[in-house]
Amino acid sequence: MKLAEALVLRADAQRRLEQLKQRVIRNAKVQQGDKPGEDPARLITEFEAVAATLMDLIQRINKTNASARFQKSSLTDALARRDVLRLREALYRELAQAASITQSRTSKSEVKFRSAVSVARIQKQADALAKEHRELDARIQESNWQIDLAD
Repeated sequence: MKLAEALVLRADAQRRLEQLKQRVIRNAKVQQGDKPGEDPARLITEFEAVAATLMDLIQRINKTNASARFQKSSLTDALARRDVLRLREALYRELAQAASITQSRTSKSEVKFRSAVSVARIQKQADALAKEHRELDARIQESNWQIDLAD
């Protein structure tokens, strides 16, 4: 199995766990004399089986990411870099939005605000980070389809 396939299965298992959790909670109590729509014990058994599968997938994915080479480092290092690029881009986008002056003054006595940073420079930095993030993510996705999942 390729790493990309395991990542898809992991996402499916995570969604499945959330659905099962909601179903267990919905069927946790019923009016006296009624039966739940679904058997909570059976749902919990199914939840535990999916959780065990998810744990195995996560362990194998982590092992693969740590040992797989990606350019001049490990895939884990590339994933960390991608995550930090996403965080940095978000900061610069939010900063540019916050620094943009979109206030309308109705009288001359109202306080006038000015930007404390260069919105154009901050926006340009956000765009550069977004591009770097997209390119790195594309290379990571490509490698995920070439790397075999560890046992």
